[in-house]
Amino acid sequence: MTQESYYPARYWHLLDDGRMQCDLCPRDCRLHEGQRGACFVRMRQGGQMILTTYGRSSGFCIDPIEKKPLNHFYPGSSVLSFGTAGCNLACKFCQNWDISKSRDMDRLMDQAAPETIALEALKYGCKSVAFTYNDPVIFAEYAMDVADACHAQGIQTVAVTAGYLHAQPRRDLFAKIDAANVDLKAFSDDFYFKLTGSHLQPVLDTLLYLQHETQVWLEITTLLIPGHNDSQAEITALCRWVMQELGPDVPLHFSAFHPDHKMPDVPATPAATLVRARDMALQQGLHHVYTGNVHHQEGDTTFCPDCHAALIVRDWYAIRQYRLSADGCCPDCGAAVAGRFGSGAGGFGRRRIPIAMGRA
Repeated sequence: MTQESYYPARYWHLLDDGRMQCDLCPRDCRLHEGQRGACFVRMRQGGQMILTTYGRSSGFCIDPIEKKPLNHFYPGSSVLSFGTAGCNLACKFCQNWDISKSRDMDRLMDQAAPETIALEALKYGCKSVAFTYNDPVIFAEYAMDVADACHAQGIQTVAVTAGYLHAQPRRDLFAKIDAANVDLKAFSDDFYFKLTGSHLQPVLDTLLYLQHETQVWLEITTLLIPGHNDSQAEITALCRWVMQELGPDVPLHFSAFHPDHKMPDVPATPAATLVRARDMALQQGLHHVYTGNVHHQEGDTTFCPDCHAALIVRDWYAIRQYRLSADGCCPDCGAAVAGRFGSGAGGFGRRRIPIAMGRA
């Protein structure tokens, strides 16, 4: 671990029995000297909590913003994406487990100061920088510093997160975030406990906070896993909650599961399941429902919430047609489409460009 990695972490306090409690997320890890939390990257050392991955990334890549997925946040723009090692959840179906569950810190070869990341995003013409691949909650101090550097250069910030954190770090982190895609992994606490090692209510609290108490643009992703969270009753309950508690304009993405990590024997999600879930969500009154990890043009397309005209037609991550006016309205009926839009769609397309970040 380099000296740069000895970064003082926030969100902890000492207990009467001498242990140190991490106050970042509801796991409330209680540590003796030299111990790491469940996330593996927050560690008690020398009488304080340190973040061991500050300035160290599992890699940098330029992606289409639709890959996050964010379909209503400057469509067609490019985003500089990065993450670190570690995670505070233990999802048995994790698609990025080789990164998020890495215990080999030497795989973090790319090192960059926050200002370096912001300048690289500017150099490559990226509209935003995304904290992704693993959850930015666990590297919150690093993410917040990067966000400050990005905003100084006019670069937006994106968090791709499970939303599993306590109230104070939630306020601090999202005060510096412009858009978020939150994984609502299921709509039962039993699923959360058995398959992720966490609980549902803190995630719902994060969604409510983001939608009603911040200016963060919010979209939601639910990975549908056959036999685990894809029943008609659970999907209906999830959609009804989003509609009633967050409103009809929050985009909801249903994504296909592929066998991985600790669930290699569970079959991939059929496209028909995603289409069915999308239809159910629309029936509940949600305006913008998408399908992910499958080729389904209707499920990729943004429709007018009033006249239902096709406004943004996508082919996977590439935009084939863009009809929104400069102020984000339907040209046919004038209805406003919720989101963050510019004067037109960006033309980044489906490319994915890995980049090497210079040493800070």
